[in-house]
Amino acid sequence: MTTRLETLIGVPFHDGNLLASAFVHRSFMNEHPERIPGLTSNERLEFLGDAILNFLTAAWLYRRFSEASEGELTSFRSALVRTTTLAEFARELDLGSYVRISGGEDNATMRNRDALLADVFEAVVGAIYLDQGLEAAQVFVQPFLERRIDQVRSGAGNTNYRTRFQEVAQSHLYATPRYREVACSGPDHQREFTMEVVVGDEVWGQGKGPTKQAAAQAAAHAALVRIGDLAAPAP
Repeated sequence: MTTRLETLIGVPFHDGNLLASAFVHRSFMNEHPERIPGLTSNERLEFLGDAILNFLTAAWLYRRFSEASEGELTSFRSALVRTTTLAEFARELDLGSYVRISGGEDNATMRNRDALLADVFEAVVGAIYLDQGLEAAQVFVQPFLERRIDQVRSGAGNTNYRTRFQEVAQSHLYATPRYREVACSGPDHQREFTMEVVVGDEVWGQGKGPTKQAAAQAAAHAALVRIGDLAAPAP
């Protein structure tokens, strides 16, 4: 099985147990520890992989978008490492098919759950780091980021900060936010829009993006940061 997994992710391992452990769900470990001697559940690898993935994504975004603000970089990173996005990365490789799950939980629905798939993807990143180092983990992760970033920047499939801020504004500020264009620069094929989000007469956030929609999303994100509603991970 380890050889198939190495081929699947494109990384030959020195310690095959690390990669195999990335696919052991805790339910299987509790039910059949005798069938996987030398392996552990993927929870610790997931913990490590989560931290590494956040670092690699932040570093890649920092280098890739030298003119982006801290708020924009934070917004991009949140969209790239959220559970639903990581689950999509895992589906690209069909990682769910290889997870070892207890008999009581082993079904198609469980194997396709976003949370399970995201955990496995993070565990694989953690295993690669322990076996091959940070550079190998970056080589594995970066193509996924490259394929996703244009969609994130356009606002398609991204965290809907506009909806989230509208809910917060109506609940706590008792008003519905409005968005207005502040500026538009660049040639026709490479526009950059600046949008503000206003509640009442007060500007709560400003953001930039390649489309008005993306700029409005960035403005809503900035407003949520200001209001203190981004302490928890984005949905």
